[in-house]
Amino acid sequence: MTVPPNASAPGPGWYPDPAGSGRLQWWNGSAWTGQFSAPQFHAAPAQHPVALRRRISDRTPVYNPYIWTIVALPLVSLILLMFWNPALRLRTVGTRQIPTIDPASIFTAPYFLLVATSFVIFGVSALLAYLDWDRLRKDGVVRPFHWAWVFLSPVLYVIGRSVIVHEVAPRRGLAPVWATISVTLLTVVLTGLKMSAILATLANQAATI
Repeated sequence: MTVPPNASAPGPGWYPDPAGSGRLQWWNGSAWTGQFSAPQFHAAPAQHPVALRRRISDRTPVYNPYIWTIVALPLVSLILLMFWNPALRLRTVGTRQIPTIDPASIFTAPYFLLVATSFVIFGVSALLAYLDWDRLRKDGVVRPFHWAWVFLSPVLYVIGRSVIVHEVAPRRGLAPVWATISVTLLTVVLTGLKMSAILATLANQAATI
């Protein structure tokens, strides 16, 4: 192809490929040479920079009563569970008045208290997570783990919060994670023992009915 990039036939140089490939082609002053440069790309629009998390002072506290209360709240449900001791009751069914175990007999006052307490603990955890998140911001932690993650799980919030705090305060910030692991293990063990005791008691009661 020998047509110049415009009617004035400019001197040699790189010009947009007239074939529309998006690359630059070398014009030797009288003809296209077939030599191409790398494709041209438009620069991406500038984006707002994300604030980097800077380290906080070693004197800045990274723990507060809010996070420790979130960690300890599951123990309230565990204590109430220890007081739940369902007992089997009989009820008569049908026209022949056949005695049958009443499944509703397990729904004692401690059971309903346990269920209600679970909802209260969930709401209190959300409030405490917000207060903890706000305290961390005021203490200089840039973009702390958002408190709304607590709605998925308080444990998730504790872990995420601790990871970010540990990032801005090396060698600190992970204590709530270890405390949560301890509370979780204690809950699993004691709940398993309690459920085994309840099932054994119900089995003995059913055998004597």
